[in-house]
Amino acid sequence: MEWYVTLIIFFAIFLLLVVVGVPVAFSFLITNFIVITYLIGFEVGLEQLIQRTSGALTDFSLTPIPLFILMGELLFQSGIVFATLEILNKWLKKLPGRLSVLSIVGGTMFASLSGSSIANTSMLGSVLAPEMKKMGYQTSISLGPIMAAGTLAMIIPPSAMVVLLGGIASIAVGPLLLGGVVPGLLLAALFIVYIIIRCLINPSLAPTHTSKEDIKEPFSLKYFFLTLFRDILPLFVITFSVLGIILFGIATPTEAAAVGVIASIVVIVLKSRLNKDVLKKSFNGTLRISGMIMFIVAASVGFGQLLSFSGATREMVAFIESLNMSVIQLVIIFLIITIILGMVIEPISLMMITVPLFMPILAALDVNLIWFGIMLLISYDLGNLTPPVGMLLFVMKGVRPEVPMPHIYKSIIPFFLIELTMIVLILIFPQIVLWLPNLGG
Repeated sequence: MEWYVTLIIFFAIFLLLVVVGVPVAFSFLITNFIVITYLIGFEVGLEQLIQRTSGALTDFSLTPIPLFILMGELLFQSGIVFATLEILNKWLKKLPGRLSVLSIVGGTMFASLSGSSIANTSMLGSVLAPEMKKMGYQTSISLGPIMAAGTLAMIIPPSAMVVLLGGIASIAVGPLLLGGVVPGLLLAALFIVYIIIRCLINPSLAPTHTSKEDIKEPFSLKYFFLTLFRDILPLFVITFSVLGIILFGIATPTEAAAVGVIASIVVIVLKSRLNKDVLKKSFNGTLRISGMIMFIVAASVGFGQLLSFSGATREMVAFIESLNMSVIQLVIIFLIITIILGMVIEPISLMMITVPLFMPILAALDVNLIWFGIMLLISYDLGNLTPPVGMLLFVMKGVRPEVPMPHIYKSIIPFFLIELTMIVLILIFPQIVLWLPNLGG
C-alpha cells in the first residue's frame, strides 16, 4: 500500500469518528488500532500499541508537565495571582487602556508561573472582563487582549506544551524552554504597543476612570518599592528558580520544575496562604489537567508507530527531497498547514498529528528543530484563537456570555495578525529564538 493511501485512510477514519461525536483521544485510539491491526495483524498490533503507549507515558522528558501544572495551580488557588493583579493595576493606572495593558502584563507574568493558556485566559477574563465592561471598554479592546495574553502561556516557559513538544519530537526540553522566552516577551511588548497606540488614537475605546480609592490612596514611590519587594519579586524568584538553573546548566527541566514547586510553596507559606483547601484544589486541578494531557498522548502515540510500519516517514522524506524546495519554503508550507488544521483541531491533538509528520523530514534536512519548534508552537497558539474550535474563544464566551461570538472573533483579529508577524520575524531572524539557548550552551 502506498504511504499516502495509508495516511488518507487514517485521517478518513479519524475525522469520521470526530464528526460523529467521539472524543478526540478515543478517536485517535480507535483509528490507530484499526489501521495498525490492518497493517500488521491483531495480536502483534495490540502488543506493539501497548508497548509504545507504556513507553510514551513513562518517558522522562514528560515528567515536568505535572510539576509545572502543580506550580501554577498552587499560585492560582492560594490567591496570590489575584493580589498581584491588584498591585499591577495600581502601577499602571495612568496608562492609556490601563486594564487592557494590565491583561497583557499580568498574562505575561502568570504565563511564567502557570503554563496553561486556558487557565490564564479564564483567570484574567473572570477578574478583568467584568471591570472593563463596568468602565465602558469596547469589546474590541477588552476581550482581544485577554485572549492574546492567554496564548503567551503556550510559549513563555514553563509551558506544558513546550515540554510535550520536546518529548514527542525528541528535542532537548531545556533549550526548547529557553527558546520561547524572547519570542514570548516580544509578543507581549507588541501587544502592549498596539493597545497603547490604539487607545491614544481613539480614547473612547478605553475610558479613563479614577476611583475613590485612587484619590484616597494615591500612587507613591514608597508604595511602588514596598509592593515590588514584598509581592512582585518573589514571583520573579519562582520564575528564575525554574529558568535560571536550566540556563546555567545546573539542573534538568524536571529538576527545575521540582524546584519551582518548592519555591512556590515557600512563597505561599511566607504569605500565610497555605492551607488544606489550597492543597486539595491544587492537587485536584493538577491531576485533572495532567490526566487529560497524558490520555491524549497515550491515545495518539500509535500514529508515529503507524508511520514507521507503513514506511510513510521514509517515503515522505524521499518525496519532499524530490520536490527540490528550499528549507524556508518547506517550513512555510508546514506552518500554513498547521494554522489551517488548527481551525478544526485543538492544539494537543494537532501536535500529535503534525509532529510525527514534520519532524523526521526537517531533521533529515538539518533544520534547527528548536527554531522550527517555537514557530510551530505559535502556530498552535493561533489555533486557540480561530473559529470554529478555538478554545480561548469559548473560554471568553463563558466569561462574557452576553457578547455575540462574531464580536469575540473580531476582537482577536489584530492580535492574531501580531502573532503571524512574530512567526515572520522568527523566520527572518532565527536568533530571536536561538540566542538564549545558545547562551546557555
